[in-house]
Amino acid sequence: MTNQRIPLIAGNWKMNLDHQQAIALVQKLAWSLKDANHDYKSAEVVVFPPFTDLRSIQTLIDADKLELGLGAQDLSKFDSGAYTGEISGAFLKKLDVKYVLVGHSERRQYHNETDEVIQAKTAAAFRHGLVPIICVGETLEQLENEGQSAVPIRQTLAALAGHEKLGDFVIAYEPVWAIGTGKVATAEEAASVAGKLRAAISEAFGSELAAATRILYGGSVKAVNVAGFLRSPEVDGVLVGGASLDAEEFSGIARFQKHLAL
Repeated sequence: MTNQRIPLIAGNWKMNLDHQQAIALVQKLAWSLKDANHDYKSAEVVVFPPFTDLRSIQTLIDADKLELGLGAQDLSKFDSGAYTGEISGAFLKKLDVKYVLVGHSERRQYHNETDEVIQAKTAAAFRHGLVPIICVGETLEQLENEGQSAVPIRQTLAALAGHEKLGDFVIAYEPVWAIGTGKVATAEEAASVAGKLRAAISEAFGSELAAATRILYGGSVKAVNVAGFLRSPEVDGVLVGGASLDAEEFSGIARFQKHLAL
């Protein structure tokens, strides 16, 4: 676990783009960032295509020596066996995948993924040397009943519990009520929740780990509002959905630092 929290700009494509469309988007994104002289050491940029696109994007990244990072949208809690349709972390590692989303709200909602399942998937990511981006967040009903940090803290601690050793991980706070709705948590709300998540990690696992943990915000992030979220030292990047399907828009998000001085 590194002590320097390099900002992470992650683009979750969800179930969009076939492998040919994926190649075109990544080429355009890479060109846009190159034209802007983007420094990947100051802001890491990672794309999360569908499984069927991963090999094509890996080949493109290798062939063109791109500095873009590659992530997967999910993984199985199992390593191999009779689990039709599941994807092992071992397969992802062979494709040079570095990051994997775990516990996205859509997986929790549509696939009934419990905290126990997400803990097991986090363990699978650690076993295979992948960095899980553990997604946490509350629904509107939970927000009204429990406040804004109770559910994310509970989900975070559940995902991190019971491991013999914690590998590298990232936490992404995505209020469910802000995903794809056009509603956005304020920068102050995002910073507050991130700070409380860091405090909870510190209490459970120590201040050194908490200080090294990157905490992202997600939920209707765009180039025009990203700088507001990343002004806070508590927020270390963003997990972007729909806007990551537009190369120019996502490039603009990745270049958030040009707005910080404004």
